[in-house]
Amino acid sequence: MPAPPRPPLVLASASPRRRALLEQIGYAPDAVEPAALDETPRPGERPEAHAARLAHAKATAVAARHPGAFVLGADTVVACGRRILDKAESEESARACLALLSGKRHRVWGGVTVIDPAGRAASRLVRTAVAFKRLSDGEVADYLASGEWRGKAGGYAIQGRAAAFVRFMGGSYSNVVGLPLHETHALLTGLGLPPRPAGADA
Repeated sequence: MPAPPRPPLVLASASPRRRALLEQIGYAPDAVEPAALDETPRPGERPEAHAARLAHAKATAVAARHPGAFVLGADTVVACGRRILDKAESEESARACLALLSGKRHRVWGGVTVIDPAGRAASRLVRTAVAFKRLSDGEVADYLASGEWRGKAGGYAIQGRAAAFVRFMGGSYSNVVGLPLHETHALLTGLGLPPRPAGADA
C-alpha cells in the first residue's frame, strides 16, 4: 500500500533567510505566505513575550487559510535589556541601533510556533546572547554603506559583514540569522513531519 501523501508545509513569513534555513535542514516549504500582522509591541510587553506572541499569531493566522497543512510561524527580536530594537528601515534607525549595540551585550529572542494539520500547536522560545566590539565611526559608516542592515532586526545581519563585530556569542547562531534550527527541527518532527530524505524533490 502506498504511503499517504505528505502534508504540505507553509512558511508564514516572507523572510528569504528563514526559507533558506528551513531548506538547509530538509524542510523546503511548499508555500510561503506572510501573515501581514501588526507587529507593534504592546505597552510594557517584554522582548521574549513579544517574540513568542508574534510567532504564534503568524502561524495561527496563516493556518486558518491552509487547512490540512503544517504551518510554521517565527519571529526574531533583538533587545537591549527590555528595550526592543525595531527593524531598521532607514540609515538613521540603523545608526541608532549600532550605537546602542556598540561595545555591549544584547539578546536575540526567537519565537517559533508550528501548527499541524489537526490544529495542534507547539512552540519554542530561544535566547541567544551576542556581544559586539566597540565600533568606530568608520566601521559604522562602512556598514551603513553596505546596505545589508535594511529591514534587519537590530540594524544588522550576522550572516554578513556584521559578523566581524561579534566578539562573543552564547547560544544558537541560526536563531540570530532568523530561525533556531535545532528547536525548529524538534517541533516539526515532534508533530509528525520528518525532513525530506536527501535528494528528494521539494
